[in-house]
Amino acid sequence: MSPPLIKRREIVSDPWRRMADDQPLPDGGPVLVSWARWIAERAVLTRRGTEGLGVVVNAAEVTPEELGRDAGNFGVIAFEFPAFADGRAFSQAALLRARYAFHGEIRATGRILPDQLHFLERCGFDAFELPERFDPERALAIFSEFSLAYQQARDGVTPVMGRRGQHQETREPT
Repeated sequence: MSPPLIKRREIVSDPWRRMADDQPLPDGGPVLVSWARWIAERAVLTRRGTEGLGVVVNAAEVTPEELGRDAGNFGVIAFEFPAFADGRAFSQAALLRARYAFHGEIRATGRILPDQLHFLERCGFDAFELPERFDPERALAIFSEFSLAYQQARDGVTPVMGRRGQHQETREPT
């Protein structure tokens, strides 16, 4: 059974099958392959088309330029988070959207935390493969728990600290 997947703020079944590097590719259906497999088998894999090919990357092992150069070959780019504190994939997702005009799915997978979902989305992620221990309904609710932004992101929302002095709350004298 595949882990729960949230895509564009909905719980969906995942049609993408993650393939090990030594595992034969199925004749049909969309597959996710490692970056290493992509590099080794690029000529064969490109025949699948973007609807049938996705790649799983660790942002520490692939530069934004390498990924951006090849992004048009993929329907999905899945960033594997090896640790919740590694933020390189946040930046790479934003670059894929802004600099490389990638319009496919950008997925977060691995060691992500529920409270990161909102900022991941603001950086360009639109799909989240949740660890088994996360309740997908609770994870969905987290998106609406944030009404303000605390950091800059590609969505152009002004963070709280940038709003200081823009709004003065008035109170009735007591």
